[in-house]
Amino acid sequence: MYERYIACLNARAWEALGDFVAADVVHNGRLLGVDGYRAMLEENCRDIPDLHFKVDLVVATESRIASRLRFDCTPIGEFLGVPVNGRRIVFHEHAFYTLREGKIAEVFSVIDKAAVEAQARR
Repeated sequence: MYERYIACLNARAWEALGDFVAADVVHNGRLLGVDGYRAMLEENCRDIPDLHFKVDLVVATESRIASRLRFDCTPIGEFLGVPVNGRRIVFHEHAFYTLREGKIAEVFSVIDKAAVEAQARR
């Protein structure tokens, strides 16, 4: 399921997002619902046109997934408040998912902002 979810994100197949994400999905403590979650992802892709989710590591049980995602991309302006402005950066995100009825119900996401800041200073 997680591999298909990541493939959905990389294909920008937003219409299929509800196949993987619960109607009342929560992201970092905020209730977004599928529409809000989709809007967040679409904004990410507008800000980072070459955004590609690469799974480096995944550990899963029936109700939880932990994943280390790698990004090698070129944000067009600021990213996480850091003026990247079209420079290529590489960073990781650690995402923890809670599943309910086979769908992502909650996501906690932590991005390695220090890595982004270090590359922006170069």
